[in-house]
Amino acid sequence: MTFFTNSIIKKRKKDDKVIEKIFKLKENNTTVKTEILGGITTFLTMAYILAVNPNILSASGMDANAVLIATALASAVGCYAMAFLANYPFALAPGLGINAYFAYTVCLKIGYSWQFALFAVFVEGVIFIILSLVNVREAIFNAIPNDLKQGISAGIGFFIVFIGLQNAGLIVANDATVIGLTDFRINFHTTGIASILSLIGLIIIVVLQHHNIRGSMLIGIFSVWLLGILCQLTGIYQVDPSLGAYSLIPSFSSFNITDISKTFGQCFLLDFSSVKISDFIVIIFVFLFSDLFDTIGTLIGVSNSAGMVDKEGRMPRIKQALLADAIATCAGAVFGTSTTTTFVESSSGISEGARTGLATFVTGTLFLISLAFAPIFVAIPGFATAPALIFVGYVIMHSFTKINYKDLPEAFPAGFCAVTIALTYSISDGMAAGIVSYVIINLCCGKGKKISVLMYVLAAAFLLKYIFL
Repeated sequence: MTFFTNSIIKKRKKDDKVIEKIFKLKENNTTVKTEILGGITTFLTMAYILAVNPNILSASGMDANAVLIATALASAVGCYAMAFLANYPFALAPGLGINAYFAYTVCLKIGYSWQFALFAVFVEGVIFIILSLVNVREAIFNAIPNDLKQGISAGIGFFIVFIGLQNAGLIVANDATVIGLTDFRINFHTTGIASILSLIGLIIIVVLQHHNIRGSMLIGIFSVWLLGILCQLTGIYQVDPSLGAYSLIPSFSSFNITDISKTFGQCFLLDFSSVKISDFIVIIFVFLFSDLFDTIGTLIGVSNSAGMVDKEGRMPRIKQALLADAIATCAGAVFGTSTTTTFVESSSGISEGARTGLATFVTGTLFLISLAFAPIFVAIPGFATAPALIFVGYVIMHSFTKINYKDLPEAFPAGFCAVTIALTYSISDGMAAGIVSYVIINLCCGKGKKISVLMYVLAAAFLLKYIFL
């Protein structure tokens, strides 16, 4: 018995040394337990993509189950690439917004097949790999002024809060004021009770955070989900898909792992005879532009909030992080999904203390495990993860305090960028507003000499995009 116990202890010590060597936990002032907790939290806050992405891409004619599998595989590849290449706690998955462009514009509006759209995504990924290797993406990251980076970070905080409030059903469309507070009395047994449960979850997270209890967001998510199941079983919460109120109890009836064959490698099986070269260039450019600035914006925001940048606002190993993103995009296209990118929800795991790629490795592994338990993860509703997103967004919004408000030409573009990110529902569009306004305002204020050449190029590129696309 003693022999077996000693063997287990020796093996554990050996494993700990391997983990330490790969992820440098001590150097980053973290532990295996903290990283695992952070990785799980990140996964739970972004697991909704397993349900949302198939729903959007299936509009293009793709098989929903195949897209779900491709989503999980692409996310796992992206997370592993980020973990081992860059050692950052930034998780990846197919991005929202760009998947809608894939389905509703490229396929439904322009009329190209989803196979063509996947090929365009693959080509975009290859271009990204080249740009990452020659340091173009890294140069763009470093060229953005520090105050503007803080604005991007704060804007992402607003953005995450906005997403959380929407997922909770607390903020809804309003004809009079565009958006407004929901009326809990309307559809009380569906969206109304869901919003109330989200508020309960938010209170749970805030109270647990106040008492410095690790896993607060994880506890909040599962508390809301379990309360929701209890409400469904007692009839307080009623299932009505037409109102977005789906069953909270997992169903294993319609999932088949072999469905991946319906999309795997299909990006290389298409007829190019009907493809217009002008369309092809424009489509790739849109994929490229959106992914580039969504990724850079997310990395800026998340790394700033986690204190992972140096005094000059530069991020170590940014090249490797961007390369991981590009590799994930190529892999995702082969599996059968739209552009894979770095997720702002990574902030939830970072808020739990995650600081290394071990957390991202855990998140990627959970995406693989989700293939066996996909119906369980899909059953976790958006209103259960919403409280975690709201709290994380609140934390990231603190970047506003780091902006130098005494220098108006520096501060205004940062604030303008932050507000635009949230209100346009786009990190890329928000960055465009910040970069273009920064260049124009500083030029008009006679401070053109401090603007880098690359910032001029970025401003011109954004203007050309909105003029011609």
